[in-house]
Amino acid sequence: MAEKLVILSDMWGVKRGLWITSYFGYLQQYYDIEFHDCQQLGNVDVTVNTEENVHKAFVEGGIDTAVAHLMKKHTQPAHYLAFSTGGTIAWKAGAKGLPMKSLTAISPTRIRNEEKGPNCEMDILFGENDNFRPDANWAKKVGVTLDVVPNFGHQLYSDEKIISEVSLKLLQRVTRRAV
Repeated sequence: MAEKLVILSDMWGVKRGLWITSYFGYLQQYYDIEFHDCQQLGNVDVTVNTEENVHKAFVEGGIDTAVAHLMKKHTQPAHYLAFSTGGTIAWKAGAKGLPMKSLTAISPTRIRNEEKGPNCEMDILFGENDNFRPDANWAKKVGVTLDVVPNFGHQLYSDEKIISEVSLKLLQRVTRRAV
């Protein structure tokens, strides 16, 4: 039986997420995948779909709503792959006790404001040029290792090179357990 992988979109959800299909291409053969559009999970519905409006909607309650919905939907341990705002949602849910086997969070925007994280195996990835990347002091305080990729910015998760590297690592995680 395949391991469960829960994938959380970035703040745009399916509206601007064609890149996410590449992850599915690599992973769907080895994982039982459940995908969540973070806008739907957080009940985010803005009249004017700008970055500023969507971000504000998440900060002003959408993140907390999404965390609550995620915790209701998933009661069994699973692996999590999450992008940007989705990474923040997964991090916060894990810190509140969402059962996680692992968390791979790429560019999780607001974790720099958190004081505690999930209790599971974690891969936290940021681009070197990501303005939202926490500093080394935060990482040490929280007890997490940040993987920083040179010459990339915030949306490194949509780059094919990063997609294949992250997917390979997730595939190695599930295949090594199967042996």
